[in-house]
Amino acid sequence: MDVTRFLPLLGRLLIGLPFLMSGVGKLTTYAATTAYIGSVGLPLAPLGWAIAVAFEIGGGLLLVLGFRARTVALGVAVFTLATAIFFHRNFADQNQMIHFLKNIMIIGGLLQIAHFGAGRFSLDARDLKNVRA
Repeated sequence: MDVTRFLPLLGRLLIGLPFLMSGVGKLTTYAATTAYIGSVGLPLAPLGWAIAVAFEIGGGLLLVLGFRARTVALGVAVFTLATAIFFHRNFADQNQMIHFLKNIMIIGGLLQIAHFGAGRFSLDARDLKNVRA
């Protein structure tokens, strides 16, 4: 039995679920989230909130399901890079540097999904050209 066949599913769960949870959290904290977006100097905080919720809930759910995982992973990687740059750029604050580096590591995992695909236990596996051996 080749247990490594489950690793793409596990990887998608470990990356997708935190995005999904964060997005659901933003649904219940609209005022605090838009205030935080505005505090870093970004305009149109309500639009930023909607974009964050869409990427986190939508992207997280699609990654977990493995649906259009390559494209979704690239989109979420760009979103994650933007959040690192706009929200975690104060390297004098060690906590912010840790969050920045965490985002960079997440991007690395997302790029792996973008390259290798969602794996055999995914909705993408319905079309075998999306599954690498």
